[in-house]
Amino acid sequence: MAGRFIRSIGAGLAVIALASCTATPGPAPTTSTSATPSSEPIATFNFGTPSQPLGLDPALTADAESYRVTRQVLEGLVGVDGSTGQPAPLLATEWKELDDGLKYDFTLRKGVTFHDGTPFNAAAVCTNFDRWFTFPEELRKQAPGMSFKGVFKAFSDTPVLSIFKSCASLSDGNVRISLTRPFTGFLQALTLPAFAISSPQALASQSANVLNQSKDGMPVSAYALHPIGTGPFVFSSWTKDKLTLTSYKGYWGNKGQIGTVNFIPYDHPQTRLQALLDGKIDGYDLVTAANFDPLVKKGKQIIQRDPFSVMYLGINQSVAPLQKPQIRQAIELAVDKETLIRKFFIDNTAQATQFVPPKLSGFNNNAPSLGYDPEKAKKLLAEAGYKGEELKFYYPLNVTRPYLPTPEKIYAELSRQLTAVGFNIKPVPVDWSDGYLQKVQSPGDHALHLLGWNGAYSDADNFLAPLFGEVNGEFGYQDSTVFAKVDRARSLPEGKERTSLYQAINAEIATAVPAVPIAFPISALALSDRVEKYPASPVLSEVFTNVRLKS
Repeated sequence: MAGRFIRSIGAGLAVIALASCTATPGPAPTTSTSATPSSEPIATFNFGTPSQPLGLDPALTADAESYRVTRQVLEGLVGVDGSTGQPAPLLATEWKELDDGLKYDFTLRKGVTFHDGTPFNAAAVCTNFDRWFTFPEELRKQAPGMSFKGVFKAFSDTPVLSIFKSCASLSDGNVRISLTRPFTGFLQALTLPAFAISSPQALASQSANVLNQSKDGMPVSAYALHPIGTGPFVFSSWTKDKLTLTSYKGYWGNKGQIGTVNFIPYDHPQTRLQALLDGKIDGYDLVTAANFDPLVKKGKQIIQRDPFSVMYLGINQSVAPLQKPQIRQAIELAVDKETLIRKFFIDNTAQATQFVPPKLSGFNNNAPSLGYDPEKAKKLLAEAGYKGEELKFYYPLNVTRPYLPTPEKIYAELSRQLTAVGFNIKPVPVDWSDGYLQKVQSPGDHALHLLGWNGAYSDADNFLAPLFGEVNGEFGYQDSTVFAKVDRARSLPEGKERTSLYQAINAEIATAVPAVPIAFPISALALSDRVEKYPASPVLSEVFTNVRLKS
């Protein structure tokens, strides 16, 4: 096993604490003056991805492969410190919390321009916040996974329900964000790729809110095909074979070594592995369990991320007969999580009994779990009067996600387990690029579906609010008591009361079984010998200026 290199990357998630009064961060780790022409990056970095992005407007998608690209092109006010996971300066150099968390004043970085030459200033920030807040209803229906609602609860047409109140330009270099009520995870939420700042000129000229273009059959805007931000890389081109970015000569910070990035999609784990072994790519993400041994035998680097995602079997209570709790409980009792994890996930992946990962405050060590008991599942089905009604089971094709390494195989095993206790399962395979996310997250006939959630910031709210904080088309879950508790928890300061409330929420969700959490997967990257350093992050905050190549 000569040359084997496996390491685990954590982000200090267990010790993260948000400031409750005034925060004045230190310098960002990548702040530096722009490089001189003689030091312009020239290296090419080829990275294998499991699928094409679904669009490059991060405000309108919740797709990890879209974010992988947009993190290079666009930046937000607040970044993520790679060593601690805490909020760090990015386009804002410092901030202050005012009026008991109802206002935040941000000091903006000077001398920054968007890729189209537009100056970055407070007006640009407010253009973006106002755009997100005023997304029209028709657009929201076309893009149901947008993060603004999951974080801020509502849009401008129902302002009384929204946490966001307003954005005001105090001067070119200072902006104030006002909230309607305190939100403890606000700064953490701003680290989401969805809240990256786009060029106002590009948003307008490319009609960012009008999805009148098409990419692989998906409706997108012209802007989603050519994003323009302040990041270290400029969008260059996008074909069916690769997506290319180039270094931004006017970038305000450290440009690193890489002048060109090519994201090359490979739908299947084996083709990604072979591309790395053949020297066609310098690295790829989402190594599967079956690919570990070949990589180790070839001496390739494997970097494991600490688990910060949850894979689940979704249950839609809007579909009969899943309204009955006994039938949902029977589904949970039919699932053999140990077998699923042993067959399809990387070693040390843990079973999940809830949706909040163990390293976050709010994880409940005593969350109720029915366990695996197929005989009891059969008994519950008989008691509930299940008569073999067909249940459509949606699962994605041609995709790998941190929480879902081999969806077709996982579906086959889950279907076998459910059928064994008496469920009548009808498979509904949907290509990921054919709108799988929208189909299972919108109201519809999906009784069961495979999906997961990859955490993007280190707060229990990031896992519970988007999934179970309100009625949605994915689960048809309607527990107003839990909704109210989630709303209250996000406004409480860090401490025992907030932790206890999240633990109680986890227990209530587990009892109701709106979905079956199966695993907290470990994800891993494979890298060629050419790569000396890669900025692996559990929250996937991986900007390629921090990739270091051997000379």
